[in-house]
Amino acid sequence: MGDNPIPCWPGELVELGDRRVHVRSTPRGPAETAVYVHGLAGSATNWTDLMGELSDVTTGYAVDLPGAGHSPEPPDGDYSIAAHARTVAALVEKVADRPVHLFGNSLGGAVAVRLAATRPELVRSLTLVSPALPDLTPRYGPARVALSAVPGLGEWAFDRLRLLPAERRLNATMSLCYADVGRVHPERLREAVEELRRRDALPYAGSALLNSARGLVAEYLRRGEDSLWRQAARIQAPTLVIHGRRDRLVNHRMAARAGRTFPHVRLVLLPDAGHVAQMELPKRVAREARRLISETAPVTIGE
Repeated sequence: MGDNPIPCWPGELVELGDRRVHVRSTPRGPAETAVYVHGLAGSATNWTDLMGELSDVTTGYAVDLPGAGHSPEPPDGDYSIAAHARTVAALVEKVADRPVHLFGNSLGGAVAVRLAATRPELVRSLTLVSPALPDLTPRYGPARVALSAVPGLGEWAFDRLRLLPAERRLNATMSLCYADVGRVHPERLREAVEELRRRDALPYAGSALLNSARGLVAEYLRRGEDSLWRQAARIQAPTLVIHGRRDRLVNHRMAARAGRTFPHVRLVLLPDAGHVAQMELPKRVAREARRLISETAPVTIGE
């Protein structure tokens, strides 16, 4: 497997008005700022390796969305995509004095689209990795998320799953998210098992996960000008959309719709990646993101 992977980036709780979120960051240095938003059941550590790959060109901030990772539950109990987007917008305003390079994976991609559409002044470029944009085509992974929206059923399923050993649950999740679980370094697996056990002890872990899933389902069913695809069509920031051909959760064919919808978009299809390409193939994702960042970062006189 090679050398041990880099450690998780250090984090701290950040005050954002009426809520606090845990944020991990790379050392300050590059003038450009990147903000990273994880997917459902994920955390800021989903971006550890990609943040490292890009740390020479951006100062990176990865957020644990409210109720996820080390972030406490939101005081108002709002786990909607719109609420998450407002939280990320507040973080951008806190850490950057210029538009940022915004990254989102899965649910985080939906959050990033909502933010880029409603607060365009905050976003210099947009990179989406398997974004969870509305797709009502029947698939196993999305069906599981949809079932969690059924009152009572989601809670029952979560309680049943929590009885299983953390290692078994994690292996099942990674088999669903990775094209090749052999790419998971044993140290990353150990970190993930420890984190899952820590989350199991939190009284709000189940409700945070289920309500975030329900917030995503609500977006899949939304119609009108505020639907995510309608908002995507209004985004002016240069956009990179990366899909894994072996993604079991988000249909890689949605890349074609993204190509027709986002006004300024480049599509990348990775034939041997799954749902979390930034974790599975961070160097290849970084190469594509670095190109976008170099094309969109402002040129400073004298450079």
